[in-house]
Amino acid sequence: MTASATSRKLPKSVEYLHLTWDVMIMAAVVINLSLLLFDSLFLLDYVSNGLERLAPDFHAFYAQNIHANFMRIDLAFVAIFVADVLLGWAVAIAERRYHRWFFYPFVYWYDVLGCIPLSGFRLLRILRVVSLLYRLQRLGWIHVEKWGIYAFLAKYYEVLLEELSDRIALRLLDDVKHQVQASDSLTEQLIERVVMPHKQQLIHEIAQRLEDMVGGTYQRNRQNIMVYITEVVGRTLRESPEIQRLNRLPMGHQITQAMNESLSGIARRLVDEIALGIHSREFNTLVERVADSGFDTWLRVDDHSAQVSEQVMIEILEMLKDQVRRQRWKERYD
Repeated sequence: MTASATSRKLPKSVEYLHLTWDVMIMAAVVINLSLLLFDSLFLLDYVSNGLERLAPDFHAFYAQNIHANFMRIDLAFVAIFVADVLLGWAVAIAERRYHRWFFYPFVYWYDVLGCIPLSGFRLLRILRVVSLLYRLQRLGWIHVEKWGIYAFLAKYYEVLLEELSDRIALRLLDDVKHQVQASDSLTEQLIERVVMPHKQQLIHEIAQRLEDMVGGTYQRNRQNIMVYITEVVGRTLRESPEIQRLNRLPMGHQITQAMNESLSGIARRLVDEIALGIHSREFNTLVERVADSGFDTWLRVDDHSAQVSEQVMIEILEMLKDQVRRQRWKERYD
């Protein structure tokens, strides 16, 4: 029976019995669907006439015994399917498979609807075959992924899915682009609704990142910075006219050398103190105040900035559309 897939581990004998019944039902479904397909073709005049010319005896037999009684034959199959549903429902209740006894017809809705002898519902009977194949795959008795038909269908299913999703994505991006172009105050709305509610968090994040950037850069390049400070102080002293006149006096060279070392030491200590003070609360407060004072200026919108923002967003959307248009399935299967 189609409903034999259970969440509990069944004995092997019961498992084989369920599987045997499933195979029988699958055979009945295949035969029934084959008859439905053949009888539908038989209704076409050119098919019926061609069959009559090629095999008149078979044509007469089919027309008199099968086609004329097709509804009765289909009802016989329906009786088998109804019995399968009722038997599967009874087994599910006996095994306490579901939380409530009436869950079965909702779980196997395609089996229930497939019992209706109407053309639209008859096609649901093929889902019984799919369900059985899934069960055999889960049990490890078959390996559908190794079948050529599975690889073929999986390939074109993936292609179809990618093409559909790309079309939907392109449509959405086009709608967004039109909204951007149609809006006269999109930049203001973004600032008001998105940026401003998070102003303090953004300022704090800017200050934190600035501290981390400056502090990390200084620690990694401290030795080079100290050498550069020493060179700047020494060059400044050498180029100063006052220091040059002092250097020409007796003991002037020693004095200027001492001044160079003292000023270089002071400058290095000053830079060290500033770098160490980056992580202090006072410096953090100072940076946040500076960021806060410049935040509103940075967000001020005029006609030019609004046009620039709109153009940037449109170019971003166009770039995304170009990426979506790429048919990646061709790259995979070429």
